[in-house]
Amino acid sequence: MKQSWIYPLLIIIASCSYGILSTIVKVAMQHGFTSAEAVTSQYLFGFFLALILFVTTQRTLPKVSKSGAFTLLLAGSLTAVTGTVYGQSLNYLPASLAVVMLFQFTWIGLFMDCMIKKRFPSRIELISLAFLFAGTILAAGILDVDLSQIAWQGWALGLVAAFSFAAFLQVNSRPVEGVTTIGRTFIVSIVSLVIILLFLSPEILWNGQLSAGLWKFGLTLGLFGIILPILLFSIAAPKVGGGLVSILSAMELPVAIIVSVIVLKESLTLLQICGIFLVLIGTTLPSYFAAKKHTI
Repeated sequence: MKQSWIYPLLIIIASCSYGILSTIVKVAMQHGFTSAEAVTSQYLFGFFLALILFVTTQRTLPKVSKSGAFTLLLAGSLTAVTGTVYGQSLNYLPASLAVVMLFQFTWIGLFMDCMIKKRFPSRIELISLAFLFAGTILAAGILDVDLSQIAWQGWALGLVAAFSFAAFLQVNSRPVEGVTTIGRTFIVSIVSLVIILLFLSPEILWNGQLSAGLWKFGLTLGLFGIILPILLFSIAAPKVGGGLVSILSAMELPVAIIVSVIVLKESLTLLQICGIFLVLIGTTLPSYFAAKKHTI
């Protein structure tokens, strides 16, 4: 019984760590930094933290097969693409709508898993998706948003971010032989940092923003946005499977809303509270029924 819950719990903890990132970025912006600078610092310090873990535990790079190397390169690339594209979508979308677009990764990821494994979604997976979709709409508070003025670029970038994040979850559900969890985190952090430095704000390396206080936000973002989630996803995703990973990762939304209310003093309506409960129900249903099967 305990074993059946531990890996889904690790996925939930990983997705919760993602949920606090948007609030940290907003606080960094309140201190005069741009979102691009904050995101770039996230991947920079994520790399340094992964390097410290790697040097203190392993020190030598593992021998990886061609397929394993491709998986790691793809995971790092998708991590960077998600961060970059989601940040760009905020230039066209209200924050609430951007969250809803990103959370399309739940159904995209489930159907990716079904296509890869050549199966149909189970009844409980479809029920969970229904709860997640309804809960996301209510929790994000977009019912009062005027959608008629939204540029098509916002919709496109939002869907690309959702697709890349869903693909990232699928790739991380693949084990790589001969590579430890820390080794995997280190390699993924290198790949994602290189891509981020190419497309976002490499100038933070020399413009003095790091010493001006950006390092504090980068360190926190790197810990909760790179180290913790990639470590936990690497451990748990191969055990859980891509379909359930996509559903459990929806815990990011209620955490993002709750943290923004506590830290940023944003308002929380009754509809949003109802939406959070629906998301919680949707994320726990598959694990509950899976655990129930193990007890029969």
